[in-house]
Amino acid sequence: MSETRVSTPFNAQSTAADVVAGVDLTGRRAIVTGASSGIGVETARALAMAGAEVTLAVRDVRAGERTAREIGAGTGNRLLRVAPLDLSDQRSVAAFVAAWDGPLHILVNNAGVSATPEMRTAEGWELQLATNHLGHFALANGLHRALAEAGGARVVSLSSIAHVSAPMVFEDVNFRARPYDRLLAYGESKTATALFAVEANRRWAGDGITVNVANPGAVVTNLGRHLTEEDYAQLPAFDFKTPQQGAATSVLLAAGPQLEGIGGRYFEDCQQAVRHDPADPLRGVAGHAIDPTAAARLWQLSLDLFAGAERA
Repeated sequence: MSETRVSTPFNAQSTAADVVAGVDLTGRRAIVTGASSGIGVETARALAMAGAEVTLAVRDVRAGERTAREIGAGTGNRLLRVAPLDLSDQRSVAAFVAAWDGPLHILVNNAGVSATPEMRTAEGWELQLATNHLGHFALANGLHRALAEAGGARVVSLSSIAHVSAPMVFEDVNFRARPYDRLLAYGESKTATALFAVEANRRWAGDGITVNVANPGAVVTNLGRHLTEEDYAQLPAFDFKTPQQGAATSVLLAAGPQLEGIGGRYFEDCQQAVRHDPADPLRGVAGHAIDPTAAARLWQLSLDLFAGAERA
């Protein structure tokens, strides 16, 4: 039996503030990674507006503290925390997890890098996969007990329309055997973040945890700092959103009552996405990004990469 597609009152023009209007998150605890810039700031702001205790998990603690002060002054919410987190450094991820205490109701895996030159982590992992997928994979698994303890927790995994042309090449996820392609590596990392949500939701639904995918749309932020004019010339003619609009889908999945008990799905423009049609290149989700077999394979591959790093 096919699932009923989720529809909400919101659309591509809706803002994160629109989505949380009337939502009460008092007593809820949230983590937003990459919350010191771009749509991460607006995601944290909206959750704080609704009364949540929000931890800004950031690489640059000073920038995070400035953001927390600004959000606190604007919302009146003093329950804002800042904690260091570098998703490309597994020691940093482990330290963040070890420092967390108590239940966690909302985890927004927002941070990311895009179109970087070829770089590798200490484990030898390609940087975009390591940051966008593997870092968040370790973070969410490390916080699984806290999410289960919360009862009805939600995890949001951010993807991108870039996933459409980039199915996972499981035999070479770290670009060891093939020439490195910055944009392809980004697309594959965003396919990975979608597949993570599919498998995490399957594994964790029994713990009351739902996991969904958000495509924020095209937003001008420092995520694009590595893109060249030539790169932009290859991209489709996006309708760019403001950061407030870009954060709306993430906030909907994190806090919207419409998503109660719903998981394993891909959303864009505050609606569950339709299947991608090449005739409409800027919309939809490709089958390879929500395929349960591929999701299970990626989960095991991720575990194997961590196991290999520990043995090295």
